[in-house]
Amino acid sequence: MALDKFQIAKRIARELKDGFYVNLGIGIPTLVANYIPEGVHVVLQSENGLLGMGPFPYENEVDPDMINAGKQTITTLPGSAIFSSAESFAMIRGGHVNLTILGAMEVSENGDIANWKIPGKMVKGMGGAMDLVASTDNIIVAMMHTNKEGESKLLPKCELPLTGKGCIRKVVSDLGYFEIHDGAFHLKELAPGVTVDEVKAKTAGKLVVDADVKEMVI
Repeated sequence: MALDKFQIAKRIARELKDGFYVNLGIGIPTLVANYIPEGVHVVLQSENGLLGMGPFPYENEVDPDMINAGKQTITTLPGSAIFSSAESFAMIRGGHVNLTILGAMEVSENGDIANWKIPGKMVKGMGGAMDLVASTDNIIVAMMHTNKEGESKLLPKCELPLTGKGCIRKVVSDLGYFEIHDGAFHLKELAPGVTVDEVKAKTAGKLVVDADVKEMVI
């Protein structure tokens, strides 16, 4: 059984380390805020100018003026800071974010990422993705393994306009957890109920199945 978006976020949350400053991209990555492991203290950063983001609000806590970069309503934690997006991007470009979690439409076996534009469709812009992928080497992609047509999103080469080149090292999809190195996707963990044959069938890029691949703990 493939993972849902909440389970993907929960698995990625296990990659958080105590003391990290973390940027959460739009989509599945924002859900990671709700699954931070007990005893792990991280500071969530949003490129629209917030440091110290909390979990999503309950209905009675919603403040329409308090939003993240994806325009979703959020909460703040004690000690949080609100500042201009210019200062936020200075933090990103200065290498002060320890971990970035992004969504993607395509990832290549060389670690390239395309996550901002589909030709022929209206988009408002790249947002902060280009700055984020250029400013840290610790990036995790959260994504569904295939698109709506059932085509693989883990490719030999990205077909959509790139956001960054050679910058992605880890992917958590609905089928498993992968590390990217030596020009291949290395399968480390399988989602519960998912088989190696299913991953092979749905991965267009070069796939290496680790000899000790294990079932993911959710």
